Amino acid sequence: MASITTEIEIPSSFPADKVFKVFSDFDTIAPKVNPEVFKSIETIEGNGGVGTIKVFTFGDAVPFTSGKYKVDAVDPSSFSYTYSFFEGDNLMGILDSITNQIKIVPTEGGSIFKQTIVYNCKGNEKPTEDILKVEKEIYEKTFKAIEAYGTAHPESY
Repeated sequence: MASITTEIEIPSSFPADKVFKVFSDFDTIAPKVNPEVFKSIETIEGNGGVGTIKVFTFGDAVPFTSGKYKVDAVDPSSFSYTYSFFEGDNLMGILDSITNQIKIVPTEGGSIFKQTIVYNCKGNEKPTEDILKVEKEIYEKTFKAIEAYGTAHPESY
């Protein structure tokens, strides 16, 4: 089974704890700030912790309709969160899963949002470079939109 890894790093002027707190409310904020990508995010099992299962319903800007994922790890003390898509047309019929590892790294004067995306392929077929590029752009745009939301709504921190 082959895999492809994509890395995203986005600097932020906000401290890691504040970025992590806003991202902890991703399910509510993402559909508000990027509805063309995230129509809705619904918890279907669990309370948000490890083992929770959620369904993304994607918007019109995405060539997929839905994806189901499971929360693999949450560690507020290290500002990290890992989840894996295991079902849905976002797996394109060629992937077993997509694992997203998110870590907010404190820096002097802010933080860095780091996301590692691992596409676990069923066989030799892999997502195209165009799909990987579009997905990376979507994640970057969503981060910036959520950061802007946090700026406009300081109570969210």
